Amino acid sequence: MGSIGGQGRAASSTRATHDALPAPLRDAVDEFAEYLASVRNRSAHTVRAYVADAVSLLDHARRMGCTEVAELSLDTVRSWLARQRTTGAARTSLARRAATARTFSTWAHRTGLLPTDVAATLASPRPRRTLPTVLRPEQAALLVEKPARRPATPSPIGPTPAGSAAGTDSATAEGSPVTGASDRTGEAVRLRDRMLLELLYGTGVRVSEACGIDTADVDQNRRVVRVHGKGGRERTVPYGLPAQRALDDWLRHGRPVLAVPDSPDALLLGARGGRLHPTTARRIVGDWAEAAGLSRTSPHALRHSAATHLLEGGADLRAVQELLGHSSLASTQIYTHVSVERLRAAYRQAHPRA
Repeated sequence: MGSIGGQGRAASSTRATHDALPAPLRDAVDEFAEYLASVRNRSAHTVRAYVADAVSLLDHARRMGCTEVAELSLDTVRSWLARQRTTGAARTSLARRAATARTFSTWAHRTGLLPTDVAATLASPRPRRTLPTVLRPEQAALLVEKPARRPATPSPIGPTPAGSAAGTDSATAEGSPVTGASDRTGEAVRLRDRMLLELLYGTGVRVSEACGIDTADVDQNRRVVRVHGKGGRERTVPYGLPAQRALDDWLRHGRPVLAVPDSPDALLLGARGGRLHPTTARRIVGDWAEAAGLSRTSPHALRHSAATHLLEGGADLRAVQELLGHSSLASTQIYTHVSVERLRAAYRQAHPRA
């Protein structure tokens, strides 16, 4: 089944469980996967997660005697979630699985597989909401400027792991900060890394969005970039002068060095000329953070930092929502809590009557 693509034990286990389901349940999972991908336009990662949950639910239902989707009941769904909880599933995982159950139930009812929407009233465990990790402005500046201040140091490039696509990077195939096979390649990688860091912090885009940007998506005259976000939503995001300078250096002196005849139109290339992979981008950010003397930092921490610094600088909440590509304002409001926490900390440290 294509929707359970990917590698690793989890995918293999899901496929084996899927194949062991009775034919009516197995067919329902396949149709559900097609609905998520084609109708709901969900990403491949989201489809895999929802399908894995649906397979787990229907396998639990099978063990309870169900052979068709029509036999699924709310009690069955609740017992499945209870079993997940007793095996140690996190509250966030339980919330996602409950969402999967509701989505699957609604879809099955609309397609006639279920006589009623059995999971419509299913409650989700409320996940504990933690404040995101945010760098201080001076820390973010130190990180994004580090490749421009510090020459890349030699680092061996290991073999491509089995299963990696030709022409793409992998986390073990390219470290950062690194040079490649030559000083010229190493300088190109350094310019690419600087461009990546400026792009992530300067625009607040997700790492997958940054790696998906093509050169044609960048309008240098207006200093904006077209971003393809979740659910196929497209938005235009501005970037500043530091990112423009990093872009100029990368396009003139870096990208032509890494590009090969069959390179895609990707803005960010890997050391082998393929589109930069998000896994490698995460490693790049973490390595440069350590080189800058910061704790291990992720691309999402740069996204959090960009949003928080915008709000602290007086940006409108809805403008930040648009920049980040959030479908709901509630997703953006968490950054106001970060700002308040910083304000409280500053007050406690500085005010004589704190």
